[in-house]
Amino acid sequence: MSADTRARRQLHLAAHFPGVGNTTVRADRKSGSRIDFASFEHLARTAERGLFDFFLLAEGLRPREHQGRIHDLDAVGRPDSITVLNALAAVTDRLGLAATVDATFNEPFELARRLATLDHLSEGRAAWNVVTSSDAFTGENFRRGGFLDRADRYTRADEFVLLARELWDSWTPDGVSRPFAHHGRHFDIAGEFTVPRSPQGHPVVIQAGDSAEGREFAAAAADVVLTRHGTLEAGRAFCADVKGRLAAYDRDPGDLRIMPGVTFVLGDTAAEARERAAEIRRRQISPRNAIVALEQVWGVDLSSYDPDGPLPDIDPEPESGPARGRVGVADPFAVAEEWRALSRERGLSIRQTVVEASGRQSFVGTPESVAAEMDAFVTAGAADGFVLVPHPAPGGLDEFVDRVVPLLQERGVFRTEYTGTTLRSHLGLPDPVWKG
Repeated sequence: MSADTRARRQLHLAAHFPGVGNTTVRADRKSGSRIDFASFEHLARTAERGLFDFFLLAEGLRPREHQGRIHDLDAVGRPDSITVLNALAAVTDRLGLAATVDATFNEPFELARRLATLDHLSEGRAAWNVVTSSDAFTGENFRRGGFLDRADRYTRADEFVLLARELWDSWTPDGVSRPFAHHGRHFDIAGEFTVPRSPQGHPVVIQAGDSAEGREFAAAAADVVLTRHGTLEAGRAFCADVKGRLAAYDRDPGDLRIMPGVTFVLGDTAAEARERAAEIRRRQISPRNAIVALEQVWGVDLSSYDPDGPLPDIDPEPESGPARGRVGVADPFAVAEEWRALSRERGLSIRQTVVEASGRQSFVGTPESVAAEMDAFVTAGAADGFVLVPHPAPGGLDEFVDRVVPLLQERGVFRTEYTGTTLRSHLGLPDPVWKG
């Protein structure tokens, strides 16, 4: 390997098991159960065969509804992510195991204990993807109920992560347990933690969010940031902004990894890849799903509209208060105008507009072009790596591992073997300093 190759910036890869959202094509022969352990095992083993950093599971605390009907992808249920990852720890050796767990509807002692247990069982491969929730729809499943304002969500999450780290640090590196006490705005607890300091010291903390509050929270508390995939220029601006905030928390740019979530479609030629991508988008957005997507923007019942007809000529009516089982958008008027402009420009129906506006894949092309484009993003400082979301799960990742990973390795930008045993070592992150 030449000195020039050794100097190439290395990229990081992770795999996300899809289950929430419209990326999955359920009818694809490579799609499987969202409950059967064999599905999780297949995708995790494929990711480990591809030498990925970690495997990410999402969390759904309540099936989403629209007009009283459970969303198609939620109808089979959502298993607990940490439970699944504990089982995956037994059938994988090096792959990081990341659980998405809500900081709004969980408690620090319980969650810190479960994550520390996963880190022990996996010998240092655990991660926590911190998310928050503000909707009363989900809150109805919990004793407290209700919802938190946006600002309160982040202050609770920030204190939650701080307290979890206090709990993990309440055992010394040489195995001595010490009492803990925390008296804060959201939590007031004291006692003794039951799990010794884990192999990584602290499980890796992952955070997803593009808002100003989310970026500040990431700079203060996260090891990995999940974000949306966009243009190279937008990626560079996001990375510069978030990493530029680290100094205020006595952190260096190398203390944080930024990894956009991406999809991919491969073909033997560019034309074949584009054709496959278009077909996937059509299969992702059914006529009913197109109307549902429209209603999430307009905020009113549009079931009488023809999916193959024109967009509504009425203005959106944003709902007040927290959302009930629907995704919604931050600025429905702007989205509606954007969709109308797209429809007018290209003469698109409702379904065609939704397909074009919300169903695009991140990387479409030959394995060679996809490898080159990913490399270019990382080299330009627009990302540190990517979280791949395969369209069919669990079999959708196989093609990427078989056809793209070897090309990234040939370019000298991706590992050819695991050199460490913990997730922190895969990510190139420093071990946490014990705060005695």
